[in-house]
Amino acid sequence: MSKAQKRLVILDTHAILHRAYHALPDFASSKGEPTGALYGLVTMLVRIASELEPDYIAATFDLPKPTHRHVAYENYKAHRVKADDALISQLKTSREVLDAFGVSRYEMEGFEADDVIGTIVEKLKKKNGIDIIIASGDMDTLQLVDDKRVQVFTLKKGLSDTILYDEDRVKERYGFGPEHIPDYKGLRGDPSDNIPGIRGIGEKTATILVSKFGSVEDIYKTLKKSPKKIEEAGIKGATLEKIEKGKEEAEFSKALAVIRRDAPIDFSLPEKSWKESIQPRLVEDILSRFEFRSLVPRVRKLVAELDENNVHEPRIPGDELFEDEQVPYEEFRKMAVAVWLLNSNVTEPTMEDIYRAGRSRKFEKAKQTILSEIKEKELEFVWEHIELPLIPILRHMEEKGVCIDKKYLAELSKDYHRELDKMAKRIFKHAGAEFNINSPKQLGEVLFDKLGLTVKNQKKTPTGARTTRESELEKMRELHPIIPDILAHRELQKLLSTYIDNIPTLLDDKNRVHTHFIQTGSATGRLATKDPGLQNIPIKTELGRAIRHAFVAEKGYRIVSFDYSQIELRIAAWLSGDPGLLEIFKKGRDAHTEVASRVFNVRAEDVVYEQRRRAKVINFGILYGMGVNALKDTIGTSRKEAQEFYNQYFEAFPRLAAYIDAVKAYAMKHGYTKTHFGRRRYFDGIKSPIPFIRAAAERMAVNAPIQGTQADIVKLAMIKITEYFKEQNAYNGAHLLLQVHDELLFEIEEGRVDALAPRIKEIMENVVPEKERLGIPFLVEGKVGKNWGEMEKLNL
Repeated sequence: MSKAQKRLVILDTHAILHRAYHALPDFASSKGEPTGALYGLVTMLVRIASELEPDYIAATFDLPKPTHRHVAYENYKAHRVKADDALISQLKTSREVLDAFGVSRYEMEGFEADDVIGTIVEKLKKKNGIDIIIASGDMDTLQLVDDKRVQVFTLKKGLSDTILYDEDRVKERYGFGPEHIPDYKGLRGDPSDNIPGIRGIGEKTATILVSKFGSVEDIYKTLKKSPKKIEEAGIKGATLEKIEKGKEEAEFSKALAVIRRDAPIDFSLPEKSWKESIQPRLVEDILSRFEFRSLVPRVRKLVAELDENNVHEPRIPGDELFEDEQVPYEEFRKMAVAVWLLNSNVTEPTMEDIYRAGRSRKFEKAKQTILSEIKEKELEFVWEHIELPLIPILRHMEEKGVCIDKKYLAELSKDYHRELDKMAKRIFKHAGAEFNINSPKQLGEVLFDKLGLTVKNQKKTPTGARTTRESELEKMRELHPIIPDILAHRELQKLLSTYIDNIPTLLDDKNRVHTHFIQTGSATGRLATKDPGLQNIPIKTELGRAIRHAFVAEKGYRIVSFDYSQIELRIAAWLSGDPGLLEIFKKGRDAHTEVASRVFNVRAEDVVYEQRRRAKVINFGILYGMGVNALKDTIGTSRKEAQEFYNQYFEAFPRLAAYIDAVKAYAMKHGYTKTHFGRRRYFDGIKSPIPFIRAAAERMAVNAPIQGTQADIVKLAMIKITEYFKEQNAYNGAHLLLQVHDELLFEIEEGRVDALAPRIKEIMENVVPEKERLGIPFLVEGKVGKNWGEMEKLNL
């Protein structure tokens, strides 16, 4: 397209939203608002802007009232079910999205969006210097294609697989030109719109007739003058008879299928391009409102490119962005933490989030508003005594890093790649041929088509393909020996790509790796890590545990680890005050064995391994809001038996059951839960009218006070231990390296381990005073070694 040539993109908004809604049916904000269709619309807008480079964008809408087609044919679209309320609400909200993106809107009562599009195309027919692209999920608009002057950008499947139809591509697909699509539908009908066509005439016959003889009118002219030509085309017998009798139906159906080009709309090209009309702040507000955080970088990049081209007016004084205000990074970081405390769903807040929370584009003014709200919501203790003191500690941990044995990882890489090759050969042998194991499509063809494997209620991807994700493969583990090998191959490959081959590329000149601690990375208060993520190194398998051997102490130092024992169960006993649980921990008994004893009605000394395993599943399942069906699947039993386990559990621990009900009720009433220290986690979805969203919110609400209190305790321990190191002038010889949920990892001078370790253990065990925690011991186990993988228990 030359610079002189302008481009208009016309959106068939309803078709795009409808496709996105069904491709992403489970998308919803934390408030429970369905957002899948809107996410698809924004994604499409960003894609159109970057790929098609339009000068103007116009959006067309269907209106809910009957159209001229309903007047002509009462049964037009009669079999279509009423749109879901969730889709209808998004259709309404889509207008706000389009306005923010600077997109003009057109609609007309009595006409469909296709007719409005056709009218716009017709109005611009004789206007030179403009080409048109129709963006739609509906193939009806292909009849409007005109060489390359009018094209259709449509979705083949899902939301990412698109195709741009010009006249040649329409002919390639159908065997005839765009102008004959209504004729084709006149013959075969259109089930999606309930256009009847000629009963008994399908795609093949319709395609032959239209490609050889043209329009419906020309087909019947040929049939009248030279019926033998129709027969020579292979249309004979009963089929020919149906066509002869179906003239009226064909002509009527064609009339229904033709897109009108005379809708009484007032259309003209806007004076400003959409690039000049987009409102970046409104767009970001919408992305924030619907929690489309993954789209924020793409939209910001798009807006930045527009600003680089001087599309927008200079910013108004007083409306400066982060960079313009030159806010010190530490100040930004503090306010980001505060915003996260005020709304746990805003993880990793940006400067825009700070401005939004502070209701001002001026940092200092926003800061005062945010701090005032911290006080109002009684978050001062968490803010002043947990999160603020933690900021410099995390920075020091990041700067210090962890020493890595580079040679060990290199040898491990060789061994694991050899093992990976062996696994691949076994997989190819099972499959009877080589294929790309990492390709879901090729793997699906091998498993489902070639080997014929299947499970009940097999899930599919949004595009309709049979999924090969791990959770589905686990269900098939016993069906064929190829499945365990594929799962093992995936695990090993992930270990290699995420840790073994990745970490060496991130080392500094002292062979130390510096992970980034995300203080605001989770809704519960837990820390997260990235680049690399070191909190999720698998330890349940020998392959995963081997990686920890690469984390070593420098010469003259030792790696020292301190780990809370069953901390979340102890917190559950503390917060609920359940006498049975309190007794178990006060008397120093094994929680899982004692629960098994109560649930299975046997003496503690008679509990067998399988009973203890099931009790462990129930214990942690209760803490994470696991339901009966999930428990059934996890422990591999019937629903009836799982329900009995649940009933017996809560009969044994009635105060815990009452506590869980109370937490749910509080969350339902207030929209949030609180930890022992006052940290809030919000659950707007707990009032959602959508059952699965509400149920998920309830499950998270049960766990949030427990996991959040655990996170607070570990953070307080980190702060108090750091203070102790400074008091003992040990800060240069004892370093906090990592926090992995319940575990703290240190690098301590070899000669100081015996002196410092007992006090570290004591601090961790007494972060919460004994009286406050109802006498429940918070036990901590210490270990020491030259590396994280080979450690001996400290006798403290």
